[in-house]
Parts: sequence; structure tokens; C-alpha cells
Amino acid sequence: MNIGEIARRAGVSRSTVSYALSGKRPVATSTRRRIQDVIDELGYRPNAAARALKEGRTRTIGLVIPPAGNRLTHMQLDFVASVVDAAARVDLDVLVSPSGRDHDRSFERLISVSRVDGVILMEISLEDSRVRRLQDAGLPFVGIGHTAGDQEMSWIDVDYAGLVRHCVRHLADLGHRRVALVTRSPELVAAGYGPAHRAREGFEKALAERGIDGVEVPCGDDARSGRECVTALLESHPDLTAVTTINEAALPGVQRALADAGLEVPYDFSLTAVAGRTWAEDFHPPLTAADVPALEMGEKAVSLLVERITTPDGPPRHILLAPSISLRSSTAAAPVGRRARSHPNGVR
Repeated sequence: MNIGEIARRAGVSRSTVSYALSGKRPVATSTRRRIQDVIDELGYRPNAAARALKEGRTRTIGLVIPPAGNRLTHMQLDFVASVVDAAARVDLDVLVSPSGRDHDRSFERLISVSRVDGVILMEISLEDSRVRRLQDAGLPFVGIGHTAGDQEMSWIDVDYAGLVRHCVRHLADLGHRRVALVTRSPELVAAGYGPAHRAREGFEKALAERGIDGVEVPCGDDARSGRECVTALLESHPDLTAVTTINEAALPGVQRALADAGLEVPYDFSLTAVAGRTWAEDFHPPLTAADVPALEMGEKAVSLLVERITTPDGPPRHILLAPSISLRSSTAAAPVGRRARSHPNGVR
């Protein structure tokens, strides 16, 4: 049902219906009542744009995601889904736009032509030009993640430094003496991707606290990169007995590399991660992990953004989540003697 049908049944023009809905111009009380009777009879619900005319808002928020050419991880997809669901519950539409690489014009269109009331940013770097651009534009925004100088922006994030630190402590307590941190792609790390740098901070602190050795390696966000990365690690560090990672997309490849080497998780090799709960539970064996509450984070990001839109002069809010580590089946005591690894042809 649309405005044209309401106008026909009420015997008025489309513009009169629009004015009655928006309050932009006065409409006679009797005419407004007649229009409302038709609306009640038809069960019509004005669309977001019509309702927003009175408020001077679009009732649409922007969600800025990594480049569309990349394959989004399960965690990133959970962020997107939860933002869309949470926005719908408060009667907001979501305009999804990529940024980065060749998508700068898309980001500019999102913020420069009054298409949205506010923006949620994903995948934030320590120094992120998009944050400064949004601040200069005066557009309300919230980060899933945060910059290094985060005092002026509202954000929700996971304590990657603390969680990786706990993962490494857990491995050290199990007797592992050399541990690897597998982070995100070299391009993201070089660009100052926040979670990767904070994970490094936690990793180095845990190594120093427990007096164990460690090696950090960047890894592309896909199974093939995970396999290549861990294969190279095992060759260069034959005493390596455990990996912790923030790269859930690489995990299937990590698992394949360990199988290629004849290493069984967790008896020969232990794995921990900071990853989405569903991903960790579906891993084989189920993954000991700090379960990122992606759905909760997306919902809270929408709530924070609504606050920024309705009270733009309010102080910025910072929410840092530190979920507990769920002990599942991918970690065990460090092996006393390492199994002979299989050669590529399967011969010991």
C-alpha cells in the first residue's frame, strides 16, 4: 500500500497525504482525520523516509565494511548481520558501503550528500583517515574498533591485547616453550590495523611474563595463506608446539598444515584463538578460544550510534569487552617428544 492509494481513497492529493504524514505544511483537521481513518483501515505504515521528514532525518545509518572484493570472515559477517538486525528493531535502515582500496568515492558519497544520519565503521586502523573525515564532516559515527587516539570517538572493541596475553599464558601453563602468533594480512598490519598491533602487544607481554620464546607472523585472511604460513613456521621453527591467532579465516589452512606435517591437535600441537563463538565451536576439534561476542557488539554499536545522533554533544563512550577464554579441545600439555613429521609423500 502506498501514498497514492491513500490519497485516492481519502479523496485528496498525494502531496496532502505527504504533508499530513510529515507535518511539513498545515493540513485541515477534518482532512487529516479522513487521511488517518484510511491509514487505520488499510494498516498502512509510512516508510522511514516519510516519517523522517518531520524529524529532519533520513532514518538510515551507514555501515562501512572492508572492500567488497575481500571475503568477509564469519566474525565480520556477524557484525554486519547484528547491525542490520539491531537497526531494524529501532526502525532504522542500513546502507552498507565498502571503503579502502578503490572505494574512497563510495565512502565520500556516503557522508557528503546527507544520505545517512550516522555511520558505523568496521576494521579501524590506529591512524584512520576515515575517522578524521567523519569528524571534519560533523557526522555522528561509532567504531567497531578504535584508533590510537580514541578520546574523541565512541567505540566498542575487544581487548585483543588482554585476550592474546591470556591465550599465551594458558599455553605456557601447559608447558609450551615456543609459541607463534598468527595475525592478519601483511597489508593490514602495515596499514596499522588496530587488532593486529594490540595482539602483538599482548603476545610480547605474555612471552616476557612466562619466560618463553615466540614468533609473530602475518597471514592472509584465507585458508591457503594459513596453510602456507604454518608450513613455513614448522620448517623454520621445528620446536614450535603451539599457535595462537586472531585470524579465524586462516584457521582451516592452519589445521591442514598441521595434518600435512603429521601433527594431531591437541596431542602433538595446541591451538588457541580470538574468534567468533560459532566458528570456534564448529572447528575440529572444538577450539579453545576467547569467544568474540560479535552479535552483541553490533547491537551495542547501533545503540551507541543512536546516542550520538540524538545527543551529539554528549561525551564519547568507550566499551572494551574482555570475554573469557572457553577451554575446549584444541589445547593440551606440551608434547615431551615430538612425533616424526610426515614427508609430503606421506613417508615418515
